[in-house]
Amino acid sequence: MLSATPESTDEPARSDAFVGGLSEAVGGPPGEHAARPIATCGRFWNVTRIVLALTCLMLSLHWVQKSPCRDGGWTDLSQYKYFCYTDVLALYYAEGLSEGAVPYADHPVEYPVLTGALLGAIGLPVHAYGERNSMVNQGQLFYDLNAVVLAALGVATVGVILAVRRRRPWDAAMFALSPALFVSATVNWDLLAVALMALGMLAWARRHPAAAGVLLGLGISAKLYPLLIFGPMLLLSLRARRVGAWLIAAGAATATWAAINLPVAVNWHDNWRTFFTFNSERGIDWGTLWYIGEHFPVGDGGYGIPWFASLNAAPEHATLNALYLALFLLACIGIAVLTFTAPRKPRLAQLTFLVVAAFLLVGKVWSQQYVLWLLPLVVLARPRWGAFLAWQIAEVGYFLAFYGELMGASGREVFPEWVFVLAAILRWATVALLAGLVVRDILRPELDAVRWTYADDPDGGVLDGEPATVPVAEREGARPILA
Repeated sequence: MLSATPESTDEPARSDAFVGGLSEAVGGPPGEHAARPIATCGRFWNVTRIVLALTCLMLSLHWVQKSPCRDGGWTDLSQYKYFCYTDVLALYYAEGLSEGAVPYADHPVEYPVLTGALLGAIGLPVHAYGERNSMVNQGQLFYDLNAVVLAALGVATVGVILAVRRRRPWDAAMFALSPALFVSATVNWDLLAVALMALGMLAWARRHPAAAGVLLGLGISAKLYPLLIFGPMLLLSLRARRVGAWLIAAGAATATWAAINLPVAVNWHDNWRTFFTFNSERGIDWGTLWYIGEHFPVGDGGYGIPWFASLNAAPEHATLNALYLALFLLACIGIAVLTFTAPRKPRLAQLTFLVVAAFLLVGKVWSQQYVLWLLPLVVLARPRWGAFLAWQIAEVGYFLAFYGELMGASGREVFPEWVFVLAAILRWATVALLAGLVVRDILRPELDAVRWTYADDPDGGVLDGEPATVPVAEREGARPILA
């Protein structure tokens, strides 16, 4: 019978059934009396360096995968046939950077201010250099520089996972080896917000709420989704009756967001509002729950449930906006009830994953690169390889189907519509499955992998330290469920 003690170092081959099964090919998990240097594999190659090296390797392979599109010579739909399309290169031209346009000042930008600032900080010097050197491919140079920055942000995210899971360093390998990272790292600039949110979680875990608020405020200024973490932080603070740190973090985030956004909003208000109006007026996006309903195969051989199609035709999509926001609010109410009725205080990463997953599951937009939002949260919330790999397989299937759908939208049909709908359903279902497993871990904390290594919540900051998170009898006499 496997036993575990909080504050011990995790060994995946013994604690995770999936990894343990794979280890049988090399002799099985280490025995009770095996010598185990903690988190080390030699003088130089300790676990941290191995995981960081794997991350760099995966991001380098991603750059190779995108390389057919780097020169911008997209002819005969090559950007779809080679699965290498990236907004980073396309928007260098679409956002006016190739003509020297300053984001917001000269050209409206469909992204929040900090992402627009990154576009300008890289794009304007590239344009100026290209003007002086006619042999330079500006688009290619712009993409390559962005790829370096985004790769650094990806490595920083892994560094945060390693920092907050010192006793579970191999968990970070789930991020490093993720197929979703391989196919999505530089599709857009989402890794900027992902890294800032991760750094904000690290600051919160280290009991620096003001610094956490500043970093999360920066993240919200890059993509709005880091705002979602404040709901779980507030719920946990209310349950622990310690709201002071949350107020500090929320105040710092608000001040940071205002400091970044107000100068742009005041000077170029209409261009600044483009992000908000664009998202308000967007209809049903590919791959969402609403798209599935709009294109679901029906009995007569056609596609689409009429009610869903009518939502996409609504004036300014007001009805669609109201419905998905209402569903998201209901999901958040359910998460709040779960927080206050759970037998032990849920962990911050668990609740944050549930909120972000709910936002995507019911949202009207679920872009391909949004998988990066969930990736570090899954690792922190439920570091189990089995369900994680099922989700990753579904994400890769969706990635491939997505490019087939792009080909079809460009006039070259490669498969019927139901193939893409099926891929979207599988992606939706595997994210819902992960959410269900996290809920189960909250209701039965003795099944929570992280609580077999830590006494409470390593991400909780000032809220960490609830005594007897898992009763001693359960820790010593139970074996974790290892799905």
